[in-house]
Formats: sequence, C-alpha cells, structure tokens
Amino acid sequence: MMRNRFAVPLLALTLATPGLVFAHTFAMPLPAFQQGGWDTPPAEFREIQRQGFHDGIEGARKDFDNKRRPDVNNRDEYRHPHVAPSAQADYREGFRKGYEAAMDHLMNVNSGPRR
Repeated sequence: MMRNRFAVPLLALTLATPGLVFAHTFAMPLPAFQQGGWDTPPAEFREIQRQGFHDGIEGARKDFDNKRRPDVNNRDEYRHPHVAPSAQADYREGFRKGYEAAMDHLMNVNSGPRR
C-alpha cells in the first residue's frame, strides 16, 4: 500500500523530466555564428562580396588544416575567381576579408604551436 502512494508521483516525475530538459534546450542562446559572430559578413556587403567572404573563410580553413602559410594570394579562388569579370574586384574584397577573419580566429582559438 505504501509503495503505491509513491509509485504514481514517481512515475509522473519521471515522465515530466524529459519535457523539462527538452524545453530548456530551446531556451538556450543561439550560437555566436547566428548572432553575427566572426564568420558573418559585414552587413554592408553586396551578395557577391558575401559569397567571396564565405569562400575566403573556407580557403583559410583549408590552409590552416593543411598547415600552409597563411597567404590569401596563394588561393586560386582569390587569384582566378569564377565570377563575372565585372564582379571580380568585389568578390576579391569579400574573399580577402573572410580569409583574414578566419585566419585571425583560427590562430587565436588554436594558439598552440603549429607544426
């Protein structure tokens, strides 16, 4: 008899706990990249500059992962962008800024010795 009095509240608590954890998950703040973090292109950038910015970030990540010397001029995507000739200057500007932002971030986050 005594066991039954505790069984129902214990069962209710057990069933409610995952709901509380699940609800808490949605209350957590958004990650930095969704709040305008280091990998968000400047708001004033036009679409082609944004594309270049994102491509620059990817180029920097590849260079960093492959332990290459950080130099935007060594990236084919920067030297020979696959965009219309009239958009190449804007693309390169965005690429350079994205590359520099990513290298700055990667070097500071992973500030241990590079081999």
